[in-house]
Amino acid sequence: MPFPASLQRRQLLLGVGASALLSSQPVRTQPLKPAPTLRGPEIVQIVDVSPGQLDVSRDFLIGSRAAWQDFNARGGLRSRPVQHTVLEVDGSLPSLRQALETVRALPQCVALCGTAGDRIASLLVGLLRQDPLEIAHVAPWLHDDAQTGTERTFPIFASRQEQISHALKSLSVIGVPALGVVYASAQEQHLYQAEVQRVAGHLKMQLVPYTLTSTLQQLGQQLTPQTPPILLFVGGTPELAQFTLGLEKQDRQRYVIGLADVNLQTLSQLGQSRSTAVMATQVVPMVTAGMPVVRSYRETLARLFDEPPTPQSLAGYIAARYAQDVLQTLEPTVTRPQVLQAFQKRSALDLGGFRISFQSQRRASAYVTQSMLAADGRILG
Repeated sequence: MPFPASLQRRQLLLGVGASALLSSQPVRTQPLKPAPTLRGPEIVQIVDVSPGQLDVSRDFLIGSRAAWQDFNARGGLRSRPVQHTVLEVDGSLPSLRQALETVRALPQCVALCGTAGDRIASLLVGLLRQDPLEIAHVAPWLHDDAQTGTERTFPIFASRQEQISHALKSLSVIGVPALGVVYASAQEQHLYQAEVQRVAGHLKMQLVPYTLTSTLQQLGQQLTPQTPPILLFVGGTPELAQFTLGLEKQDRQRYVIGLADVNLQTLSQLGQSRSTAVMATQVVPMVTAGMPVVRSYRETLARLFDEPPTPQSLAGYIAARYAQDVLQTLEPTVTRPQVLQAFQKRSALDLGGFRISFQSQRRASAYVTQSMLAADGRILG
């Protein structure tokens, strides 16, 4: 069954152009305070606008933009606005190297914050290990557990291992012996297969991988009665929608588990199979939660952007808020070495209910929630 033309979100994004959408302008703004006369420091956000990452990058960037615009409207950093600069990359290593050279030439840039999505964030961690550039890489959309203990990268969101463990814990308790794994593309399989296998081994669950040889919809149609009833999907929202449409032809009830790149609201709009229950992990609270940081996010987003709340844009908002809280501990000047040193202290923070704590060089805890898109289209959390 093809997607309705009005709901082909990935095609819409690409058709309009990545740059145009990523530079969304705010609407319904309230009067801002007079612009400070002194120029403040600069924060650079690197975002991957390649087709496979654009959905996540766009939402994450919207949340970050909302947080920085609101921060400056409230006076910025000691009455100086923080310049929020966005550098777009195409997902390739050469493109990322060029972005890093741009950062090197920006004297006012004191930190990288909110790199998105996961692939480019992981590549950037590797580059910073080799590069002499002493700069803090703060709160990226990074889910590789092996990358979280570096001296210049400071992740605050749960790793894939923590997400999968959370999603599968209940399944292992009830004795699910095997788990099917579907990768959205050969690239996802190459990048994440070893990590997924490691997590499953820790949970003592057998993995049954499914290789993509045609389309995801056809793969869903080709599953047999011997296929495990519970499937882990590693990929994004449009790809998951295609896969679940193929599951409509299955006689057996299937349950699909997606990770943090999946947006259940969008999946519902794209028309996923109504015969398949889809669960997805989130590395932030529910966007309907009552905790202060979520209420602040919803109010700021509604005031500045004509966009619905999503877990990914909430993550972008929290990433920026985390950087702001640490920057406010520095005075009177803010330099790259000072900012890097401040983050290396890894002080615990409570961002309106979203707690960030560390033990030695690593996060001491991870925030993971889980929602389910029921067959009737409701999102349960």
